[in-house]
Amino acid sequence: MASTVALIGRPNVGKSTLFNRLVGRRLAIVDERPGVTRDRREGEGRLFDLSFRVIDTAGLEEMAAESLEGRMRQQTERAVEEAEAVLFLIDARAGVTPLDEHFANWLRRTGRPIVLVANKCEGAAAEGGLLEAHGLGFGEPVALSGEHGLGLDELHERLTPLLASEDQEEEDAADDSLQLAIVGRPNVGKSTLVNQLLGEERMLTGPEAGITRDSIAISWSYKERPIRLVDTAGLRRRAKVTDKLEKLSAADTLRVVDFAQVVVLLLDAELGLEKQDLTIARRVVDEGRALVIGVNKWDACADRQAAMGAIRDRLERSFPQTRGIPVVTLSALDGKGVDKLMQAVTAAYEVWNKRVPTAALNRWLEEVVAAHPPPAPGGRRVRLKYITQARNRPPTFAVACSRPDALPDSYLRYLENALRQDFDLPGTPIRIHMRRSRNPYVEE
Repeated sequence: MASTVALIGRPNVGKSTLFNRLVGRRLAIVDERPGVTRDRREGEGRLFDLSFRVIDTAGLEEMAAESLEGRMRQQTERAVEEAEAVLFLIDARAGVTPLDEHFANWLRRTGRPIVLVANKCEGAAAEGGLLEAHGLGFGEPVALSGEHGLGLDELHERLTPLLASEDQEEEDAADDSLQLAIVGRPNVGKSTLVNQLLGEERMLTGPEAGITRDSIAISWSYKERPIRLVDTAGLRRRAKVTDKLEKLSAADTLRVVDFAQVVVLLLDAELGLEKQDLTIARRVVDEGRALVIGVNKWDACADRQAAMGAIRDRLERSFPQTRGIPVVTLSALDGKGVDKLMQAVTAAYEVWNKRVPTAALNRWLEEVVAAHPPPAPGGRRVRLKYITQARNRPPTFAVACSRPDALPDSYLRYLENALRQDFDLPGTPIRIHMRRSRNPYVEE
């Protein structure tokens, strides 16, 4: 297993910038405002020939344990416990602050190997802070600029003896994890659900809406199936989002949806399926991802029959082209229905991956065309000659047709519904591409 490196420091010293530098892409949200990062974010870091798991953490602040900042600090403390090495970042331009000294004393007591990093050393203004850093008692500080990539060679030199010796040339095994994203409006219980699935307080939760800002990916397994589980920031209506930070969080969530395989859209049972939920669901379906609806806080729902009826009715009206989307009731807080939700996720993934033999498809095409022939605009019947499955994920079919432009959308919906029913493809998006068949007797 790869060694773990945790990035620790007070707010706004550049931890997320260095995290993005180490993982090689912009995963963590970066802003000049302090306290942007709240949860632990993990990534696969690489520094020259070193490969390791890197954890970005919230800025350390001395606050009451029950406050949001106090709960953020508890997440940071867990990251330190998991790490083989800790990078303690200070802002060299600001110099060593009393808060830096306070948390330096705390880190010293953890017994973890500490590498002191003086960040933002790209200019002359950092020289004084770099000299002050020696007084923290962690030896020679690494002069670094996470934004500009300066000092990485020295950081590599300091990290090499601290990380477990592994064959760094060995290629990683292919990642066949199921990519599962949990999405929904703010405060519907997404982070609570992730914590329930993992069996630990991995994600920061609380009564405050909008606690999660970054999309946090965690490797996990369900019944020996590897899963890449992603918790996301809550999505509000675009017209209501004016804050720059919330816009960045929303963009990050939508990026996660685009790369997921199965998406769980979590609802609040009391609020039901609202317009914003339908907008999110439509994005998932349009991107061709498998969708599962999770109705959370079911234990607190007063009229369960009416609530479920309203949800199913709205799904039928809003997504007639994607019939059979699974709807699972649960309580993320006490775990009721969570296993049922994961069974629905696994089943949706299997349907999304399903491949139908070409011979069976063409026998099916003959039957559905005989039962309901295509229209004959202008007196000439549109001919459907053969069908094949072009790919799965989602199931995508190509149909050779004499005149694709003359085939109405209603007939395509007929074919899609028949495919869904006859080959047991409930809830998953289906793509049908009509292709003009070539006439060998007519020169192109």
